[in-house]
Amino acid sequence: MEPDKLFNIFSGNHVILLVAVAALIVAIISAFVSTTARSKLADRVNSIKMRVDSLWNDMDELRVSHFNGPKPAGSGAHDPTATERFSSEKAAYEAIWPLIWSLHDKLGMFLRAVEADDQTGELRLEARNAALTARSTLNRVRPFCHADIDELITQLIDNHIKAHLAACQYMDLRKDSLSSSSNHERAVQKEKFRMLYDGQSKEMLDQLVSHIRERMLR
Repeated sequence: MEPDKLFNIFSGNHVILLVAVAALIVAIISAFVSTTARSKLADRVNSIKMRVDSLWNDMDELRVSHFNGPKPAGSGAHDPTATERFSSEKAAYEAIWPLIWSLHDKLGMFLRAVEADDQTGELRLEARNAALTARSTLNRVRPFCHADIDELITQLIDNHIKAHLAACQYMDLRKDSLSSSSNHERAVQKEKFRMLYDGQSKEMLDQLVSHIRERMLR
């Protein structure tokens, strides 16, 4: 075999080996980043769930103390209308909160799959259906929600929908990755859904828990 041909064979194998090593390193880094992100999200999920559980426990204890405690002078009998309004508002929050959390959780799984370039078909549909269910339920219980909480939940659902649409646009642009303009647009969409989900939506979730607690523990 001629020396030049032998050199070309080894050079080609060397390039293939470098590409394989680079791909392995990228895969390891992606797995590490994905694991870290899941761990952080799980910690935040547990924290918010604990806050919500505490909210309902505190609310029930306060209602018992109101019924058992002494009535203010001149207050007369307990107002059944006020109790009914309180129960209706509580029932509204108990109906909408699990759906809001489910939407946030399912959207988070979809976005992580998008970033990792994993299969997203079912996750994409689940996040979309979760948003539709949350919006439908909010429309049903809206008359019983406080105006500030109604507005906050509406914004929160809209934010999740916008993040979902940005992620879908990101996937569409990724199919045309050879274009420099699409690369820029893809980066913009990725930053958009990250900001909407990791920034604004998580802040709104914390505000929602605080507002519900304030309403229920008056």
